[in-house]
Amino acid sequence: MSSMSKFKKLAGLSAFAFAAMTAANSVNAASWRYAHEEYEGDVQDVYAYKFKEYIEDNSDHTLQVYRFGELGESDDIMEQTQAGILNFVNQSPGFTGALIPEAQIFFIPYLMPTDMDTVIKFFRESKAINEDFPKLYADQGLELLQMYPEGEFVITLDEPVTTPEGMKNKKIRVMTNPLLSETYSAFGATPTPLPWGEVYGALQTNMINGQENPIFWIESGGLYEVSPNLIFTGHGWFTTATMANKNFYDGLADKDKELVQEAADYAFEKIIKHIDGLADEALAKIQESSDEVTVTRLNEEQIKAFKDRAPQVEKKFIEMAGQGGQDLLDQFKKDLKAVQ
Repeated sequence: MSSMSKFKKLAGLSAFAFAAMTAANSVNAASWRYAHEEYEGDVQDVYAYKFKEYIEDNSDHTLQVYRFGELGESDDIMEQTQAGILNFVNQSPGFTGALIPEAQIFFIPYLMPTDMDTVIKFFRESKAINEDFPKLYADQGLELLQMYPEGEFVITLDEPVTTPEGMKNKKIRVMTNPLLSETYSAFGATPTPLPWGEVYGALQTNMINGQENPIFWIESGGLYEVSPNLIFTGHGWFTTATMANKNFYDGLADKDKELVQEAADYAFEKIIKHIDGLADEALAKIQESSDEVTVTRLNEEQIKAFKDRAPQVEKKFIEMAGQGGQDLLDQFKKDLKAVQ
């Protein structure tokens, strides 16, 4: 056989091997679906696209991300995940609390610190977050991949308020979360559960008097336009969680499970950097956009008046979550003490 013939034969074999390998990879490649609760550029969206980036850079899989409203409200995307229509979902315990009562722990006021360094250290090191919660989510057919903070809660109202008495008869929108309703009842307000899609219009027409959210979301959603008085009460941080359908996750090959876990960790590190300074940037944008906005930061004495009402919310949490809730709360406090 001539050298040229050998070369042609080897080239043909190489092309065949490459085609076979490509075909095998395409068979193994999957298209996954991920939905979250926020708009383009918001914290959950940034996390989702960092998760997608890691998956697609380190495998042949692809990830389709769906933002708020594209597949419905928060309850809809959770139902779709549990049904296996979606592979991944990012949802706040504010909505998951109806499914997992213990997840409502994040809505006990003044339980969480408000300085970012302590909050991040808590999420990294907490046994409650990293060991106890995954078991609770698994019981509901969900693989908990990551919990992470988005920002400090800020209340917006139709007038500046500094006392629980000033909250009296104020209709405050809350997520469909019984403990969050208890929190605002304790604060003196009238909690009013509403889906997110109805909040702006309800504020605009005075059906409700206020709501709470991280400041970036207040800016992104334009809530300050119809609820311009921002009140920093220091009562907690908005937390969210990324999950996978457990049947889907359990059926993955070990290398894909590792890929998903690494993607969740990668996105966590990116989002921590992203939220650093985000609240100040969002507040500056709000103040630049509107002359009607007021900013009220409660002092220690004013905070104490609200904080004194927190024990009744703790008591309600334990009633809702039972002994498991008490154990989780004890662990939460132990973890917080360790990082403060």
